[in-house]
Amino acid sequence: METIGFIGLGIMGGPMAGHLLDAGYSVVTSNHRGAPRADLVAKGLKAVAGNKAVAQAADIIITIVPDTPDVADVLFGGEDSLAAGLSAGKLVIDMSSISPIETKEFAAKIEALGADYLDAPVSGGEVGAKAASLSIMCGGKPEVFERARQVLEKMGKNITLVGPVGSGQTAKVANQIVVALTIEAVAEALVFASKAGADPAKVRQALMGGLATSRILEVHGERMIKRTFDPGFRIDLHRKDLNLALDGARALGIALPNTSTTQQLFNACAANGGGKDDHSGLVKALELMAGHAVA
Repeated sequence: METIGFIGLGIMGGPMAGHLLDAGYSVVTSNHRGAPRADLVAKGLKAVAGNKAVAQAADIIITIVPDTPDVADVLFGGEDSLAAGLSAGKLVIDMSSISPIETKEFAAKIEALGADYLDAPVSGGEVGAKAASLSIMCGGKPEVFERARQVLEKMGKNITLVGPVGSGQTAKVANQIVVALTIEAVAEALVFASKAGADPAKVRQALMGGLATSRILEVHGERMIKRTFDPGFRIDLHRKDLNLALDGARALGIALPNTSTTQQLFNACAANGGGKDDHSGLVKALELMAGHAVA
């Protein structure tokens, strides 16, 4: 089995790396930001000196970090970058959610070193990461995708090659538009129901049996009612993803009016100290305007 390098062992990356270890892969990470998680070390995770050493030790290197500049730093940030340790035949899989345009630039630089590149952002949140049920949206060459598939299947279930490099990131931006607008719709419905005097928990239960049902109504609607806003997926990260959508829309000359409105609600949450809340915390912005909380 190929050795996997893994950079980014946070809320999403930690469980994902754990699944690879459980599947019998040798997994290495960098210790330049501190010792890796003890539970992963107990499963066999090995730490090396830095990102360059990870690239040297691994056949396939996975990155999942917060934003486009973070990916750029890991890949190309000086003498201890992944690029400094790459050689022909290695594969970089970026599973972060970042700019499709800069993804294409990153891929060109990696391929110039003789290595391959696949963008493979994920959807499904912490729950999906822990259950190995993530949706994985890929951009790259078909033969590179086929090489990566066996590894990706240890972390997700719905794995799709969308198109050439950058296409996975484009699909993820589209995903984040749908998720954000659905969270906003669920929040509006529950604020309306509660303000009108109905039990929001019972309303949610009723809606779960009809056309309005969705995974977001199920999971995020429950969080809104129970006031459990620990991430999850942070509002600040969803704001970053909607910025990618709105920047792309401007470049394409199209309008995304509801995306823009939902971004303003996320911005209002962040301005009131809620940027680190789960994105279901968007309901707080609507509650503030309504002068009424769901629960």
